[in-house]
Order: sequence, then C-alpha cells, then structure tokens
Amino acid sequence: MRNYTSFNRNEWAKLAPLDKVNITKEELADIKSLGDVIDLTDVHEIYTSLISYLHLVYQQKKNAQKAQIKFLHKSFSPAPFIIGISGSVAVGKSTTARLLQLLLSRTYPELKVHLMTTDGFIYPNEELKRRNLMPRKGFPESYDMALLSNFLRDVLSGKSDIVYPLYSQELSDIVPGKYGHVKNPDVLIIEGINTLQLPENGQVVTSDFFDFSIYIDAEEDLIEKWYMQRFRKVLKLNKNKPDNFYYKMANGPLEDAIQLAEETWQMVNLVNLREYIAPTKERASLILHKTDGHLIDRIYLRHI
Repeated sequence: MRNYTSFNRNEWAKLAPLDKVNITKEELADIKSLGDVIDLTDVHEIYTSLISYLHLVYQQKKNAQKAQIKFLHKSFSPAPFIIGISGSVAVGKSTTARLLQLLLSRTYPELKVHLMTTDGFIYPNEELKRRNLMPRKGFPESYDMALLSNFLRDVLSGKSDIVYPLYSQELSDIVPGKYGHVKNPDVLIIEGINTLQLPENGQVVTSDFFDFSIYIDAEEDLIEKWYMQRFRKVLKLNKNKPDNFYYKMANGPLEDAIQLAEETWQMVNLVNLREYIAPTKERASLILHKTDGHLIDRIYLRHI
C-alpha cells in the first residue's frame, strides 16, 4: 500500500524495547473478547512495539502543546491524546482496545488512560424503529453523529467531565439513564466500527479528532467464520439468561438461529464492511492485518 511501511511479524517485533511488559495469562484472558485469540507471544511481538510507538507520538503531541502555550503566553487545558480503533464486527477491536489500555497504563503508570466505544452513540432501538432503520442498525445513518461530534469537541476543549450514552450487548440497546464519564484522561481510546467512517452527509469526520488511528484488517471469509463462531458461543452462554437479547434464539431451533446469523452477516455486516468500513482502511495511522487464528502477520505504518 502506498504511504505505508510494511513490516512482517519478526521485523515489527525487533522494534520493541528490550524490557518485556509485565502481564499475566490470567490478565490477558480477562480482557479477551469472546471468540478472539491472543496470547503472551502476541503481546511481546506485536503490542510492545505498538505501545512504544504510541508513547512516542503522545510525547510529540505533549511537546507541541507546551510549545504552543509558551508561544501564546496563555494557559489552556490540554486535550487528551485520542486513539481510534476501527474494523469489522468480530475482527477483535475490543480485545485490542482493552489490551492497549492495560499495557499503556502498566508501562506508563503516570498516564491516565480511558477506554470507551462508539456503540453508545447509536440511536436507541425505539428511535431506529421510528426512523425505519432497524434493518440498517450499525450503518452510518443509525448513529447520532451530531451527538458524537459534540462529544469529541467537548473532549478536545479540555472539559473536565463529559458524559456519553452506554450501550448494552446483553440488551442490544442503549441503557436508559446510564452514562459513562470522561474526566480529563491523558489518553482516550475510542473503539467502534464507525471511528474512521465518512458519514453520508459529509458534515462530521470523526477521525479528524484522532491523534492516532488503528484499523484491524482480515479477509472477508475469515471474518465471517469468526462472526459465526462467536454467534454460536453467544447462544450457549445465554441459554439460561432470560433477560438477555439472545435468550429466545438460544432456546429455539438452532438451525433457525444459525440461518438468522448468516442472513445478518450477508445482508448487514458484510454490506456495511464493503461499503463503509473497509474503504476507510487507508485513513488509519496503522493497520494490523490478521490471518487464520487471529494471528497478526503484517503491520502497516503510515508515513509521517
């Protein structure tokens, strides 16, 4: 790809500092998303180099902010360093986001690192129904992009406490009356399928707010396999949870549930990937390419 330097796994691993990050198998298991595959080798060969590079870019921003304050002779609340993580459903975004939060906090304990997802900015199901958008849930038009844009502007302004809606995977809906808070973090990690997308009206470009962005890439057939594997595991986990969105499917005919998942992949997730997610890949600062078993085999770093 143009404008990127390509590394294989061994080349990238050699960029890491000699000291290994202190993280246990148990901690890694706690942050791993359902269906994802990751081990300590991935941490040492992929993520140690990545957080070292992220800290380098973070320091560059802090130095620029200090120089600006000195030049203007005015003090202002510095904005956090914002990292955006994008990619298809079932590709491992959440695991990567949680791992980066853990590793950055562990390696650089002076940093306050906050993690959130853009799921909370999707319209509530009732509003999606009112707009006839339930079949398009997850597509750009199903998100309240104005709300997300205002949130990001508040973050960049250095506002001390910013609230945002919370989404529940168990309910498959926005949680009424519950909010997350962003309180002056040094690093803000934002994960979601739409973090790099250009909305149809062209008015809000969320990636313009990011200091660094990561796209997790894989071939379509692999992502579909991971999506279906995860779906089967979700059914098993929620067979005895009546309040869960998947409870009825988990206790109905398995073939009907699998057919619904396949239809959802073909008609929703694959279309969204091809039309809105994958085309933004080359807007990312860094691309992590995965192959069988969620193995990261290539890393593409955009030229500064």
